[in-house]
Amino acid sequence: MAYYESKPVAGRHFLQIPGPTNVPDRVLRAMDNPTMDHRGPDFGRFGKQLLEKVRAVFKTEGPVVIYPASGTGAWEAALTNTLSPGDRVLMCETGWFAHLWREMADRLGLQAQFVETDWRRGADAAGIEAALREDKAQAIKAVAVVHNETSTGATSRIDEVRRAIDAAGHPALLLVDTISSLGSIDYRHDEWGVDVTVAGSQKGLMLPPGLSFNAVSKKALRAAEGAKLPRSFWDWRPMLKANETGYFPYTPATNLLYGLDAATDMLLEEGLENVFARHDRFAEATRRAVRHWGLEIQCEEPRHYSSSLTAVRVPEGHSADGLRRVILERFNMSLGNGLGRLNDRVFRIGHLGDFGPLSLVGTLGGVEMGLAAAGVPHKAGGVQTAMAYLNGNA
Repeated sequence: MAYYESKPVAGRHFLQIPGPTNVPDRVLRAMDNPTMDHRGPDFGRFGKQLLEKVRAVFKTEGPVVIYPASGTGAWEAALTNTLSPGDRVLMCETGWFAHLWREMADRLGLQAQFVETDWRRGADAAGIEAALREDKAQAIKAVAVVHNETSTGATSRIDEVRRAIDAAGHPALLLVDTISSLGSIDYRHDEWGVDVTVAGSQKGLMLPPGLSFNAVSKKALRAAEGAKLPRSFWDWRPMLKANETGYFPYTPATNLLYGLDAATDMLLEEGLENVFARHDRFAEATRRAVRHWGLEIQCEEPRHYSSSLTAVRVPEGHSADGLRRVILERFNMSLGNGLGRLNDRVFRIGHLGDFGPLSLVGTLGGVEMGLAAAGVPHKAGGVQTAMAYLNGNA
């Protein structure tokens, strides 16, 4: 079967969903190397060096566990390694992915409690603090927050969540999903006192889907010793034991690890602070284009604007999916769809990963042409507005 059964127009396909993102040639070439013996000496040396570099991306001195799985697997690992049946988990309903993580917690036999939002902002740190203060018996064992909600384009302030937990004097673990923020938005596992950070390979890390991660604190490791939820494949303990010498307790995704090695090199060579500034700049340029078009940004709280993606609301009476279909058919570009309660209400522009200024100008040009072709009311010139901002903020 061909990569695409049909290609509507000439030129490369613009994949501008919020993940999976475009994979750089350097990463593809690394993955193209022959598979090595995952029990041989070369792999042990490679594994130890790679695990060290990965810790730098999470900004942690502690261990990072790598699974051959999607981010959903890392969600499950975070819960099953630290909690027991019937434990209460405080979660914040920031959007569709927070909702799915709660569903998983329910299926695992946990008692999930939601701090609700309107899906137009990040986590409510004050609401989290209030719920923890009310928990006099300290029955809540973990607080689980999505750092960057991919469905809404809202980024939670994890430093504020950490301060809320500390202000309440509560011993709950802090679990954070960084699947669409790691490698794109400033994140500090150790400094912010996160106990388990969840991540995936296919977004800011610029890899295909297939790897997931748990960065783990000492407090989380202690919790794992008493956790009673069933775990086998997801168990940190055999993984961490094997990782001491650079190996894995079962066959790893060797060629994806080659790609991860190249991707971490790219991030560290550019410098993480420069990576974050690049994403901030492109996100602001995108928002300026959206405002010029006269459209509404899904995230209403500027402090929570995402630098990974922008979710855009279409005017009443218009279809976001219809707009996306026109853009795909006429201009060969994929945009993210609305999820859950935002189905057909928003389209999502991904501006993360291996992404430069011309990528952004092309993306916004495709959106603006699509708005005209689909008959969505807007003011022309959003691309020029974004370009003016980029030229003044090189």
